[in-house]
Amino acid sequence: MTTKQISRPKSKLWMAAIKPPMYSVAIMPIWVGTSVAFAETKSFNVGIFSTFVLAAILILAWENISNDVFDSETGIDINKHHSLVNLTGKKNLVFWLGNLCLIAGLLGILAIAIWQQDPTVIGIILLCCGLGYMYQGPPFRLGYQGLGEILCFFAFGPLGITAAYYSQTKTWSLTGLAVSIIVGIVTSLILYCSHFHQVKDDIAAGKKSPIVRLGTARGAEVLTWFTASIYPFTALFVLLGVFPVWTLLSWLSLPYAFKLCRHVQENHDYPEKVSNCKFIAVAVHFWSCLLLGVGFAIAGF
Repeated sequence: MTTKQISRPKSKLWMAAIKPPMYSVAIMPIWVGTSVAFAETKSFNVGIFSTFVLAAILILAWENISNDVFDSETGIDINKHHSLVNLTGKKNLVFWLGNLCLIAGLLGILAIAIWQQDPTVIGIILLCCGLGYMYQGPPFRLGYQGLGEILCFFAFGPLGITAAYYSQTKTWSLTGLAVSIIVGIVTSLILYCSHFHQVKDDIAAGKKSPIVRLGTARGAEVLTWFTASIYPFTALFVLLGVFPVWTLLSWLSLPYAFKLCRHVQENHDYPEKVSNCKFIAVAVHFWSCLLLGVGFAIAGF
């Protein structure tokens, strides 16, 4: 056990392992997709929305827990003291806890499908789960090939938004597809930011993350471009009449976007300093998606 590990209270390690702020990643696609549905149909099923949110949280918990298990098998988490496997020393227990979360989450989605008498939503979510497994699970481990952000984009963007929209309307939406581009990009930024501080561990484990491939300096430049892109996209869709003007409220998240880009540009090659950038990315994600959904919700009244 290292001096650094001893110096960190166990309670903080557990909070880092559970990652409470990260669960906005599960909630926001449901919120935004439902808000688009409300704007277009003027109807809102609170029971389906609540069930979907709880199920999404449980499914994301499965993904986070199972990722700790799969990473423990490759040795990439040897220095990650807040890994659930490292904290408990019981890989099998952690593995089955994750599976229980998955089963409970899918039962919630199944309830929605039964409620609607339509299997479409559970089909979409099963596809999302498949992408989540392929990210870290054997034999795929596509995250180790630098493809995690692409999988994340589709799972939390087009697929997540479409599932949420369909759960309210039993139909499809081009507006939902347009908004899913923004949600997908801003969600992928969180995963992208998680690589900056662990380049050495990734290289040692053979993981070719985008930051390993690009280097931290160029990776910081790419981060700036992708973070900045969500705001012109919103403005463009407003100008085209696809989004209501109220969705420009999402621009109020710009201070967090500036903070993220500046912080990473200044500290990209200092692992200790840049390690918190994913939490700034979570703030960008939370406020931009929350306000985007608020814009659609206002338009629905």
